[in-house]
Amino acid sequence: MAFRLIRYAVAAMQRHLEAGHKKLPLVIPVLFYTGKRSPYPYSTHWLDEFDDPALAGKLYSSAFPLVDVTVIPDEEIAGHRSMAALTLLQKHIHQRDLAELVDRLVPILLAGYLSSSLVISLVHYIVQAGETSDAEAFVRELAQRVPQHGDALMTIAQQLEQKGIEKGIQLGEQRGIEKGRSEGERQATLKIARTMLQNGIDRNTVIKMTGLTEHDLAQIRH
Repeated sequence: MAFRLIRYAVAAMQRHLEAGHKKLPLVIPVLFYTGKRSPYPYSTHWLDEFDDPALAGKLYSSAFPLVDVTVIPDEEIAGHRSMAALTLLQKHIHQRDLAELVDRLVPILLAGYLSSSLVISLVHYIVQAGETSDAEAFVRELAQRVPQHGDALMTIAQQLEQKGIEKGIQLGEQRGIEKGRSEGERQATLKIARTMLQNGIDRNTVIKMTGLTEHDLAQIRH
């Protein structure tokens, strides 16, 4: 029951944060007991629900352990064997230029600690979570320098290239649509302005109502 009360308290704190507050509120769990046994026969201290309450108390009453990857030297990370590649990527994932990272990553991949499936997962992580401006070039260079995973990496590079082409086509089509729509709206406005002028409405009024310029009206006249 004590742990359930803690869960309720944490849920209330979460709702408080979701409402836009920046600091956690103090939530006081209160258990109202109306059972047959009196007094209440169980502990209301949630740490007592652990096998070792004293150890749990030390853990949850002090700052949590921290592994700050950002301050670990790359040379030390390289010695982490199977975890080296992932740790290195997590440290440098926000770099826009990953060219320097290739030099550090290649020896780790060549060491053979990772299967092709894991390498593919790591590369997908770079592409999806990273901020590199040219993921395709990064993957192609890895493919050239790590031949045992070359085929899998080249497949990813080709997929990225195709996505880039499709994105370019879509962008071009969208811009064409927007340009056509804009030109159509302009022609409609010019037609309205021409009609207004033909009906004797003065030029200043036409300019104010249509948003056209004197130059635009001159084109209508000619």
